[in-house]
Amino acid sequence: MIDEHLIPYSNWGVQSVLFHMGSFPIPSYSFFVLLAFIVGILVYWLEARKSKQANENTFYIVLGALIGGVIGAKLFVFIAYWQILVSNFDWSIILTGKSIVGGLIGGTIGVLLTKKILHMQKEKRGNLFAPAIALGVAIGRIGCFLRGCCYGKPSDLPWSVDFGDGILRQPTQLYESIFMLLMFFYLWNRNKKNPAPGSSFTILMVSYFTFRFFIEFIREEPVWFLGLTFFQYISIGVLVWFGLKYIRGKSCKIK
Repeated sequence: MIDEHLIPYSNWGVQSVLFHMGSFPIPSYSFFVLLAFIVGILVYWLEARKSKQANENTFYIVLGALIGGVIGAKLFVFIAYWQILVSNFDWSIILTGKSIVGGLIGGTIGVLLTKKILHMQKEKRGNLFAPAIALGVAIGRIGCFLRGCCYGKPSDLPWSVDFGDGILRQPTQLYESIFMLLMFFYLWNRNKKNPAPGSSFTILMVSYFTFRFFIEFIREEPVWFLGLTFFQYISIGVLVWFGLKYIRGKSCKIK
């Protein structure tokens, strides 16, 4: 998701300011992103307690996920939009602009590094993260919709939205929010059946990046190569990685 510096107009969005506390405006985007973090951590903690894994390591793993997620979210924005950012650079860009794709990949790497550093490789917590991530993204995308970032291409569908330029567009933020909300309920119920370690996280990642690949066709994103966007190539890479991981797991079982 790209924030203020790639939004066409200052009055862009459905409702960029959610409410006021006295004379201080509370931005919709910031409010829902913060809410997404809080709810996501709460869901993760509840899942950890339910599976009797709520211990000191839970804190370290969450911290690793948050640090990796923040770095990844920023890094992928710089890579995807480097031409726009270079031509319109100012230091406040460091604080704005985030990518869910980068956050997911960076957060995953952050968890893996944390577990390796603290020698916790045997602890499998992917299933705990899966519903928490899904609900967090669902909430965060509401902020994207209200602020008007991550918008879709022009459309004449009855539910298309004018974000500020008089052009009706696909509300791709809401499509993703609904998709991830459904994923949350599915994964939350799936975890009640004691699935194989990490399987819920795999389902989440494969489902999200498959969804992301196809929704990119109706999002306003710059094309990189052969008609595909940067995030579509990243989605393909993630899906190939999980596919190879699955094949490798199968071959190990055969041996």
